[in-house]
Formats: sequence, structure tokens, C-alpha cells
Amino acid sequence: MDGRRDDPRGALVRPYAVTRGRTEPRQDIALEAVLVASPAAVVESRFAGHDKHRIATICEGRAQSLAEIAAYTRLPLGVARVLVADMVADSLLTLHSAAPPAEAFEERMELLERVLSGLRRL
Repeated sequence: MDGRRDDPRGALVRPYAVTRGRTEPRQDIALEAVLVASPAAVVESRFAGHDKHRIATICEGRAQSLAEIAAYTRLPLGVARVLVADMVADSLLTLHSAAPPAEAFEERMELLERVLSGLRRL
């Protein structure tokens, strides 16, 4: 077997070189957020680096979550999150957030507060 694959130090350090040492993404992306790449984005991603091209290829045929992308590419989740956030910022991936908009959360809270108030009056 190849000696580099047996060395755990190489596997731990190398992926972070892909992000140039950055550990924080440009924008927060939830694990369950759905990402899609257009065929044009796949072509453009060839010039963005090997890992970004792999991510775009994975997301071209069908929508993938951030967690799935990390699993398929075998990159640590933090590294995948930084790369995906960069790709979203560069319009190589389209982000479809699974989280409801803030207004929906506020409406739900108001409803729950009215229900709780009604229950207290009983």
C-alpha cells in the first residue's frame, strides 16, 4: 500500500490547504441546504480547482445537501462548507435553503403565544 495513505498526518492537514487555511465560510450554509449546479457551472468550475470541479459535477445531475457533498468528496465537513460557500458566492452553485424565512418563524411564534395564552385562560 502507498505510504502516504498510511500516514494519518497527511490526511488531517492536506484538505485545509485547499481552503488556503480558511476555516470560516463566506456565508453560513446549513447541513441540509440543497445545492444545484448548472451544466455551465460545471464547465466553469474546471478552472476553479479539482475539488470545486468535483463538487459541481456531483451537484449537476441532481440536488445535493452540504452533508452529502462532504460525504461524496470525502472532505471534512468544514472544508466542504468553505468550498461550497465560495462556489455559491461565485455563482457556481445555487443554494436552496431548507430553513423557513424569518417571517415564517415570527408568525409561528405569534400563533404559539396565542395558543398558550388561550390555554392559560382555560
